[in-house]
Amino acid sequence: MPTLILLVLLILVLAVLAWELWICEGAHLGPHFVVATYDLAADRYDGIKHFDPDWERRFLGEPLAGAMGSMPGVRVLDVGAGTGRTARALLSAADLDGLLVCLEPSRRMLSLGRRRATHPNVVWARGWARPLPFPTDAFDFVVSLEMLEFTPQPAAGLLEIVRVLRPGGWLLITNRVSRDARWIFGRTVPRSAFPAFLQSAGLEEIDVLPWQVDYDLAWARKA
Repeated sequence: MPTLILLVLLILVLAVLAWELWICEGAHLGPHFVVATYDLAADRYDGIKHFDPDWERRFLGEPLAGAMGSMPGVRVLDVGAGTGRTARALLSAADLDGLLVCLEPSRRMLSLGRRRATHPNVVWARGWARPLPFPTDAFDFVVSLEMLEFTPQPAAGLLEIVRVLRPGGWLLITNRVSRDARWIFGRTVPRSAFPAFLQSAGLEEIDVLPWQVDYDLAWARKA
């Protein structure tokens, strides 16, 4: 009987571990664990995500470039920049007259991004989303894609992002809405509650759009 109980407990532990690693991608195991997994998967990351350059330009680069318009010296921050997805999309859509800061905690992802998104006005830095190593009201635009669900306290992480955004500046952020999102408890926001979640951080003019299979994309302006 004790052997049977131990076997059942072992199966339960393995099931929970598999759920955490496969469904939650280690979100509940802490940011350092998440970064370690991305370090290991960095070389395969773009292939796993199936990024299409034309799609990225049309649905990410061009809308962002359009919102920036002809603003001289625009300051853009990409939080959780990964391998340079935002930078590549933006550079493919427009000439960057300003500064794009790509912040990424994974050393390997950062190294790949720095090589794949080269431009005199693109600066790469290693750092965490909370706290952000920037002064208040420092950026005209902040982008954060597929990152919120890996933030230990999403509401606090959002407030930190809003802090570095200047009044009137725009935030472009994703929300995970796939069927498995509800199992990443404490890290995701229900689709219906996401506008209020953004509003509670001092954002307005909120527009949430279906974007990809697993994510919605929101535009919001800092009051």
